[in-house]
Amino acid sequence: MKVVIAGGTSGIGLAAAALLAKENAAVTITGRNPQKMEEALATLPANVKGQCVDAVNTDHIKAFMAAHGAIDHLVIALSGAKGGGLFKELDLAQLQAGFAEKFFPQLQTLQAALPYLSANGSVTLITAVSGHAKAPGTSGLGAINGGLEIMVPILAKELQPLRVNAVSPGVIDTPWWSFLPEEARSATFQQYAQAAPAGRIGKPEDIATVIAQLIHNTFITGQVITVDGGLGL
Repeated sequence: MKVVIAGGTSGIGLAAAALLAKENAAVTITGRNPQKMEEALATLPANVKGQCVDAVNTDHIKAFMAAHGAIDHLVIALSGAKGGGLFKELDLAQLQAGFAEKFFPQLQTLQAALPYLSANGSVTLITAVSGHAKAPGTSGLGAINGGLEIMVPILAKELQPLRVNAVSPGVIDTPWWSFLPEEARSATFQQYAQAAPAGRIGKPEDIATVIAQLIHNTFITGQVITVDGGLGL
């Protein structure tokens, strides 16, 4: 089983690579930062390979896909933190940058991979609950993630029998939150943990297990799976 994880050098992508490698999958992770790639590969088994790819650059993505060849399963964990804030104060240039960091790179990666994906394989996008949580201060992030999520069932129909799904994580302890100082981040996590019925925030491994399920379960397609500890209830 050949798996490509775009954005696999940290957080959810890295956790998914570790889990799938334990299942003896041949995993290739991509990321644009050479140092992060080196650090990620140092923590992963030998059956995980890495390639630095700038997902913003369509030519880079196409060249990588052509060199890699056949793919059974594609996981797209590319992300960005731009686009948050109350709408009346929202910097629309930053929102555009947010789309450029996540929305378009995810779609560019999927489109470039299509000639190499197994017809009986799968694609899993990693979005976020901002896409449907309707929380104040997340209109921009919601537009980015909601845009991806609304495409999932349509792509599942267009690309069948290739399966297309998304995992929509809630608050997960990943480097995505590094824009907050440590003290503020800790307080934010504590607040969300108290609000969630699960009694904690998520770990990257919580999302990785769902990614693995979507890869293995050949009867799931066109779905957006929310994994938020019950925060949205």
